[in-house]
Amino acid sequence: MSQVFDSYERQYCELSANLSKKITSANLLDGEQKKQKISEVIGGFEDGEALIRKMDLEARSLSPSVKAMLLAKLREYKTDLNNLKTDVKRITSANANQAARDELLESGMADTSMTSADQRARLLMSTERLNQSSDRIRESRKIMLETEELGVSILQDLHQQRQSLLHANSTLHGVDDNIGKSKKVLSNMSRRMNRNKWIIVGIITILIIAILLVLYFKLTH
Repeated sequence: MSQVFDSYERQYCELSANLSKKITSANLLDGEQKKQKISEVIGGFEDGEALIRKMDLEARSLSPSVKAMLLAKLREYKTDLNNLKTDVKRITSANANQAARDELLESGMADTSMTSADQRARLLMSTERLNQSSDRIRESRKIMLETEELGVSILQDLHQQRQSLLHANSTLHGVDDNIGKSKKVLSNMSRRMNRNKWIIVGIITILIIAILLVLYFKLTH
């Protein structure tokens, strides 16, 4: 629910209750006092209409589900304001004589009180239903936000695991490179050892041949 709409709604409810009291008071007054009270009520109608327009604009800027509930409220408030205007027109009518007007005003005050009470009761019931719906919407929104936060947390964990796997893969590639280099070094060492071995065998063979030649010359001479 919009906090801005709630603020306008509270202002209108207070204004409506105040106007209703002033209309009731105007029925008990005469002359200039009555005219002044009615003038105050008419000025209050302008304020009420302004608040209804503001609530209408705010409601239409919200999501469709919330807007439908708030527009239903607005229809109740417009009906309430029209009833108050009708009450003012009734007490300001100058076509009937004073006695008949007094009698009508007395019955009108009773009817107005009953109508106003019924209207207020309907408004309170509608407000209660809308508040319950608003609570359900807020709860659904809370669950949605919690689900979204959980999804973001899971995605972050998956991203971290992916980075860890990429790092491990990079490390394995480094190990493979080192193993390849080590194999090359060992191969080179092996070749050198084989070459050295043949060189030693050659040297020993030459020495044996030299010894045999020396012995041969000594034995023959």
